[in-house]
Amino acid sequence: MSAHCMLTGARPGFGNSISHSHRRTSRRFDPNIQSKRYWLPGESRYVRLRLSTKGIKTVDVIGVEAAVARIRARGVRV
Repeated sequence: MSAHCMLTGARPGFGNSISHSHRRTSRRFDPNIQSKRYWLPGESRYVRLRLSTKGIKTVDVIGVEAAVARIRARGVRV
C-alpha cells in the first residue's frame, strides 16, 4: 500500500541524502501514516482509515462523520 493519507492526501516527498563527502543519493521522506479504526454511527459500523498524524488530529477536531464525507468527496472508497 502506498504511503499516503486518505484525508489530507499527504504523499511521500523526495530529495537527496548528502554524505559527509557531499555525495548525493536519492531518498524518500514518508509521511507518518497510521491505520486507525473509527466507529461510524451513521452507518453503525467501524471504518479503518489510513491517516497521517495530522489527519488523525483533523478527525479529532471535525469528527469522524465529516472526515469520512471529505474522504468520499475525494473519490476514495471507505
